[in-house]
Amino acid sequence: MSEEILINVTPMETRVALIENGLLQEIFIERPHGKGYVGDVYLGKVLRVMPGMEAAFVDIGLERAAFIHSADISPISPEGFEVRDETPAPIQSLVREGQMIIVQVIKDPIGSKGARLSTHLTLPSRNLVYLPRSVHMGISQRLENEEERERLMALLQGCIQQESLEGKGGFIIRTAAEGCTEKEMLEDIRFLKRLWSAVERRVSDNRRVHILYREVPLYMRAMRDLITPEIERIRIDSRDAFEEISRFLQDFIPEFRNSVEFYAGERPIFDLHNIDDEIDKALGRKVKLKSGGDLIIDQTEAMTTVDVNTGAYLGSKNHAETVLKTNLEAATAIARQLRIRNLGGIIILDFIDMTDPEHQRQVMRTLTKALEKDHARTSVSVMSELGLVEMTRKRTRESLGQLLCCPCPVCEGRGRLKTPETICYEIFREILRVARVYENDVILVMASQGVVDRLLDEESSTLADLEELIGKTIRFEVEPMYTQEQFDVVLF
Repeated sequence: MSEEILINVTPMETRVALIENGLLQEIFIERPHGKGYVGDVYLGKVLRVMPGMEAAFVDIGLERAAFIHSADISPISPEGFEVRDETPAPIQSLVREGQMIIVQVIKDPIGSKGARLSTHLTLPSRNLVYLPRSVHMGISQRLENEEERERLMALLQGCIQQESLEGKGGFIIRTAAEGCTEKEMLEDIRFLKRLWSAVERRVSDNRRVHILYREVPLYMRAMRDLITPEIERIRIDSRDAFEEISRFLQDFIPEFRNSVEFYAGERPIFDLHNIDDEIDKALGRKVKLKSGGDLIIDQTEAMTTVDVNTGAYLGSKNHAETVLKTNLEAATAIARQLRIRNLGGIIILDFIDMTDPEHQRQVMRTLTKALEKDHARTSVSVMSELGLVEMTRKRTRESLGQLLCCPCPVCEGRGRLKTPETICYEIFREILRVARVYENDVILVMASQGVVDRLLDEESSTLADLEELIGKTIRFEVEPMYTQEQFDVVLF
């Protein structure tokens, strides 16, 4: 399995694509005015404490106030460490209105909701995550080799002793640390300590809301978080970004310094794997499967649903084999679409009904295996009696659709419009209401071209009956700027 990273940097935006065997797997987009805030650390001010919700609103300088739950707040001991309790304390005992508080963004503002905050601070590097207010030592669950886990934990303990940092903060070993050397781990620890010292210095100005630590640019986060042994090539179309990434790789991941290259081709870098076409497809509801089946993906405020259909696929064997083949292909495609679209929260998968328990197990194994590559944390339930699979995927930033699209001003996000026939009957009801109240002899109807055409054609006999009923003349005027659902009934 070969992977590569393509990085497109322009003054307008930065885009990073993760490619696996020639196929887009994940896309990350950052714009100057739409930059994410996850990982940023702020000195904020508590605006309002809400005991009924066990939460508080905090001003961190963003457009909307951010939100923090009592479960995400830990009291700080005199030594500067979190005091963890199995039972969260009431929010009133943790914060008060007007209090200045150091917080970190754990979820970006999404839709009408403000950012989600926590006082459990984490600062990431290539191999480690530093917990400046904790003494916890942990290791990524994705590192499954027990010998390697023991080696890395022993290596971390030795490095902490060497730097005389016992009891001065906690660390979590990241998945990327597999194969890490003592030198690399020491460099990470020293970097993280310097970073936290800089944050502490900025806290001294504790009278105003301001940022204490901002995450590095997208292309640098990609180097820190996306590089794995499977990455064969990293291509960047910006000379400045190329040089910055080259220095980072030389300092922290020297084995990859020969994998990075500056792309100066005439074709845009994202044309190499038709990535823009893939992004356009990811904004649609329907995903075609090679077998002829398809996925229908609908994202709502509460959850995302994925419906699997056989479509045009008939199969060469019996019906059960046809359904199994389609569901197996769909399971792999779903895992990829969740990553490309960055869909999070509750997700309901409606596979085609299977009566054979072994077929169900095969589909679940395929889905679980495909989700292992996902950088976001996922949790999958067993298949229900209705053939539904409930799963969750950690949501920290807006989905691709939320980032690149806005609600349609015509349908206002419903995805449907009332038919011209429905609008005609609404107009008839409005005419009856107006005719009862006012004495004018002429009523003017202003509507879109399609609605007026229907009124004068299919509804002409109804219109004649209505004019006779109310004893008034009805005239029509096409308003080019009106949408199909807009109309006015006015006195003339």
